[in-house]
Amino acid sequence: MNQPGSAVQDTSQLDISLERDEFCRTIINELSGLLQEMIGLDEAEGFISVVGQNIGNAINNEYKTKLNVDNLNAKQIADVLLDLKARIHGEFYVTEQDNDKIVFGNTQCPFEDKVIDRPSLCMMTSNVFGTITAENNGYAKVVLDETIANGCDKCKVTVYFNNNAECQANEGREYFKDE
Repeated sequence: MNQPGSAVQDTSQLDISLERDEFCRTIINELSGLLQEMIGLDEAEGFISVVGQNIGNAINNEYKTKLNVDNLNAKQIADVLLDLKARIHGEFYVTEQDNDKIVFGNTQCPFEDKVIDRPSLCMMTSNVFGTITAENNGYAKVVLDETIANGCDKCKVTVYFNNNAECQANEGREYFKDE
């Protein structure tokens, strides 16, 4: 401890819990919270959806370029969605997959504790997953069945490839390929 009146000479040696990742997640948390409070959850989700779509397009293009393909097939879509979440420290895994859908589980949100009470941030997952799937498949519907943001201990996210009866029976967001 410093003597009263003496100044610390090297602030970089102070035990301050401030680093880039935590700082960025805190900013996102505060921005999404402010949006939710000021304009409501639905409108906040709308704004965050636009960001998610733009990010989804950029990620989709990068993966297709690196894989040297014009379109990702269903297996590649699943692999890409898992890989991108792993790269940003999510813990997503596939619980079910068939020709019509992929069901993901997740035990760790990339936003960590900053997602609690911020369901608008789930639009990042919905829009990134939906945009990548629709751009390669023509159609996607993303259902956020369970989310950590809403107090669940894990997430369950279903991505539908086809607008069939099962898909129509579930409430979610639809995505279509940009023409």
